[in-house]
Amino acid sequence: MPVEVHLRNAASSSEAAVARKRKTAASTPPPAAGNRWRTGAQQRIYGRRLLEAIRSARGESSAAATRPTPPSRIKEAADSALALTAQGRSRWSRAILSRRWRRRRLVVKATAKAAGGKIRRRRWAEKRRLKGKGEAAATKPRKVKERLRVLSRLVPGCRKASTPSLLEEAADYVAALEMQVRAMRALADALSSAAVAASTSTPASSASAD
Repeated sequence: MPVEVHLRNAASSSEAAVARKRKTAASTPPPAAGNRWRTGAQQRIYGRRLLEAIRSARGESSAAATRPTPPSRIKEAADSALALTAQGRSRWSRAILSRRWRRRRLVVKATAKAAGGKIRRRRWAEKRRLKGKGEAAATKPRKVKERLRVLSRLVPGCRKASTPSLLEEAADYVAALEMQVRAMRALADALSSAAVAASTSTPASSASAD
């Protein structure tokens, strides 16, 4: 009988331990959306794609390598590499990936509508001025709504997103941009070190030749 009592006590204690583990797992919050951008593996993947995107932007010819690449093309290459690293799992990454296609269409439309663009811009400016007067006369401030509107314009692809989705996308986008800065700083340091090493090795090689 004491053996049976001991077995029952052991079984009940093990069940209690399992229940405690389940409760702890349920109460543990899921990892934040931006945590994946803080891993070293993700930064290495982005660094490799960033280098490939910059090489593609500069071109493979020797003539393209001799002239500096415009900063806008470097920024576009860095953002495209960032969106590819995100694998289209967010609104902002999908918006960046489709940006080039939209720009090509806008260039064609802008060429066709260049004549009537000035009149439309004047009408749009007048409407903005009248709208601004009406908002200034309003008694109830809407600072939160205005800030959300500004935030939706800063995060690609989120102008029509709901508030919870916008905040989630903004957190993920900021974490991705922080990782982008770290990767670009590491790439710049590596290029600077390579340039210094090349400049120091050139006089030594010429001296040995003499």
